[in-house]
Amino acid sequence: MAKTVDARGLSCPQPVLMTLDVIKAGNTDEISVLVDNEASKENVCRAATNRGWVIADISDESGEFTITIKKG
Repeated sequence: MAKTVDARGLSCPQPVLMTLDVIKAGNTDEISVLVDNEASKENVCRAATNRGWVIADISDESGEFTITIKKG
């Protein structure tokens, strides 16, 4: 079952730290991360791939991004 991290309205490093907490918990193979700025999107993607996760999808709804990452 996918976990969702809602980091909208937060600036870095909060979205990255929230995402890494879910990754470290190790109880999911898929995470959806919601962010609302380009910097957070890039930083979350970089942090996830650095830990061996794969960016499966990034959708953009009027400046709100949903990043779907899966365990590599």
